[in-house]
Amino acid sequence: MIIFGTKGYLYQLAMLTLVCGSCGNPSAHALRKHVTKFTLFFVPLFPVSVKYSTQCTFCGAQRRLGAAEAEQLQAGAAGGQGNPVQGRPQQPYQS
Repeated sequence: MIIFGTKGYLYQLAMLTLVCGSCGNPSAHALRKHVTKFTLFFVPLFPVSVKYSTQCTFCGAQRRLGAAEAEQLQAGAAGGQGNPVQGRPQQPYQS
């Protein structure tokens, strides 16, 4: 008998201050990475899918991101440029 399946892992990559496209408030957004891995005998072997998203901490709205956009936001947060409320014009993103 072979036991196989998938298991999901959720990683929080950064906390960003963005203007929410849903509620319009400048608030913290969690940048998250969701990885689904194939498991064999309950041992995770390799990733099957990788998805990125942000979630507004004010209203709870989520927005899916592409890998390139998520990496760009994470690099901006690591470089100290991830705070558009203080350093950039406030433009809401479309969800």
